[in-house]
Amino acid sequence: MRLIVARCSVEYTGRLDASLPTAVRLIMVKQDGCIAVHADGGAYKPLNWMNAPNTLVEADDLLVVTNPKDERLVIRLEEVFSDTTVLMGEDPGLTKDGVEAHLQELLALTPGVLGEGTVLVQREYPTELGPVDLLCRDGTGVAIAVEIKRRGEIDGVEQLSRYLERLNRDGTLRPVRGILAAQVIRPQARALAQSRGIECVTLDYDGLRGMRPDELRLF
Repeated sequence: MRLIVARCSVEYTGRLDASLPTAVRLIMVKQDGCIAVHADGGAYKPLNWMNAPNTLVEADDLLVVTNPKDERLVIRLEEVFSDTTVLMGEDPGLTKDGVEAHLQELLALTPGVLGEGTVLVQREYPTELGPVDLLCRDGTGVAIAVEIKRRGEIDGVEQLSRYLERLNRDGTLRPVRGILAAQVIRPQARALAQSRGIECVTLDYDGLRGMRPDELRLF
């Protein structure tokens, strides 16, 4: 990756015309051909950019970027403060922590957080509409369908409602309770769930990660 800090102006033509007056900015030129112009603010979003594939030509303090879509980005370098190229190598990609699959794994190991005496019957229990994340039974033997989300939204309640309708057709399971388990549950989702007899459980992800199977508690 090449990183240039320079006083520059920028002209873009293509889908529309846009320009940036002279100021000090960071210009990022990636190995894959992407180029982005950043200010010292605005978080991660660049002021202007062009995605690969691009062709970059340098001449007379100009960076001229073009692509097959007839887009053109012209960066005029008036004063260069830093111009550094770093070989970064292959990136292994992002590993997300706390995604729904991880929550499902943790909850399957510690189903007691859903209620005293709750045990796991099966992960990814199949229905005609797709698998329910967890099928459990509570301390009295009643079946529980558990839908796990990072954020509990109305669509999660609707999804669980459809699963419950299918599961309650099975005489070996009904009556089946429903639990929406999530790290955060929206008030609207909680209200809809309550109106349909579905329980809501807020999950403490860090707490679940630190628990042993014999340390069961309800959050």
